[in-house]
Amino acid sequence: MKNKILKISIAATFLVGMSTMSVSCNDATLEEKEYIGAFEGENFFRNEQECFFALTGVYDPMRKYAGGFENLVTFYNAASDDFYAGGGSATDAVGIQGASNFQINPTTMPASYWQDYYQGIARANTLILRAPQADMDNNIKNRFISEAKVLRGLYYFDLVRVFGNIPLITLPFTAADDFYNVPQVDKTTVYAQIENDLKEAIPYLPMTVSGADRGRMTQGTAKALLGKVYLYQHKNADAAAQFADVNGTPGGTSMYGYKLVTNFGDLFNSSPTTMPDDIYKFSSESIIEVMHTNKANSDWGIWGQGKDEGNSICIMTAPRSYTRKNPAAPDIFSGWAFNPISEDLFNFMSNDPRVDATVLNLKSLKQQNYADYSPAYKDTGYFLNKFMPTKDMVTNLPGSQELNFRQNYILLRLADTYLMEAEALNGSGSRAQALLDAVRSRVGLPSIPVSMQAIKDERRRELAGEGHRFFDLVRWGDAPTKLAFKGFVSGKNEIMPIPYTEISGTILKQNPGY
Repeated sequence: MKNKILKISIAATFLVGMSTMSVSCNDATLEEKEYIGAFEGENFFRNEQECFFALTGVYDPMRKYAGGFENLVTFYNAASDDFYAGGGSATDAVGIQGASNFQINPTTMPASYWQDYYQGIARANTLILRAPQADMDNNIKNRFISEAKVLRGLYYFDLVRVFGNIPLITLPFTAADDFYNVPQVDKTTVYAQIENDLKEAIPYLPMTVSGADRGRMTQGTAKALLGKVYLYQHKNADAAAQFADVNGTPGGTSMYGYKLVTNFGDLFNSSPTTMPDDIYKFSSESIIEVMHTNKANSDWGIWGQGKDEGNSICIMTAPRSYTRKNPAAPDIFSGWAFNPISEDLFNFMSNDPRVDATVLNLKSLKQQNYADYSPAYKDTGYFLNKFMPTKDMVTNLPGSQELNFRQNYILLRLADTYLMEAEALNGSGSRAQALLDAVRSRVGLPSIPVSMQAIKDERRRELAGEGHRFFDLVRWGDAPTKLAFKGFVSGKNEIMPIPYTEISGTILKQNPGY
């Protein structure tokens, strides 16, 4: 956190839930300070418009999951047993390579995983403190504050899963604060704050949203996240209760409007740029979804700096130098070949109805002379199909073609919460069976007896490549066994090192083993 100048600008783009509306206010740029979240805000947060502009800035860091080179999904896919780092060579993206072979260290750990989430927390802290004095409708005010609390909880959840013991900051910093001497707290304290934020937020959030509000936080969103937070602490009964509200009757429509989509592949479809942008976005299965668009005209000069809005997983996971030789092959836009799928995952999924939506089998297409590509580092011939960019998805607006794919990233969806509830029920009982059956039935699979192993296997197939597998293995205690072949060290690699730039000159203590 040292020596980072954070410019918190209200000229923000609302990535989630506000379609592609760009909100700018040049005179609302807040003064820079050499402290995260420290600025002169006394003349802001005066009314609903200013509070709304501030709220857009709190949502903004959600693009960290799929945006920029240092996005969370490709990083943690590489850390799992289902993917390799890939890319051009063993030194291409040293952070991703280090995550994959567990040789990551404080110097190679991307600092943005720390900085971006604390930036979001700083923005949330300021809104939560300042908005109560604004001249605006109290119901709208409480909603804005509650959305900020959910987002603060989400960002702290990611920080605590990635780094373990971290500083817990819930108020804005001022220039007089000694930012370098903020201590870490035990992760149980961080979890308690997250729980409190979510529980306080739920009563003031809407049950459902529609239209331009799609993607904003709701009661269902907060309860699903709270259930997940409980599950990661092994508070299974509490987790199951929250998930039960979110999920409703397995296979049906819950009170929050959630329902499994009929076609699994539709979850990962993206409409051609010649068609409306929202055909496949915000489906009934989506609980937390991050908006991506080509309308910001992202280019290399701003990529990964919080201003670009394209989905970077698309270009990063596509094969290199792809050539289509037969109309039966997909018309793919060539990419950088990160996250090649392991032979083990392909074999595990080979007879599953979800395999084609999940895996692009270029090994087979090349053998049939339908397509060709240039094998890259750790190539297996199997590529992640869920974010595969086809040429009809290439932007037709100004900006780099590689950086403006507009496929949304679904952070949390109903099949995920079904399986987490079944896990929280310890993989037994009639409700756990019904939840597992619903996920399988959607893709035409028969019922199998519910058990913890059946749930683990189903999560692996259903959610492959969506960034969850590493965290699942750690939560289950399976990481030392499943990841031993990659060099995983128990008691160390469950969390990542705090980046050197954030710990140098502070009282922060590095994580064990790093």
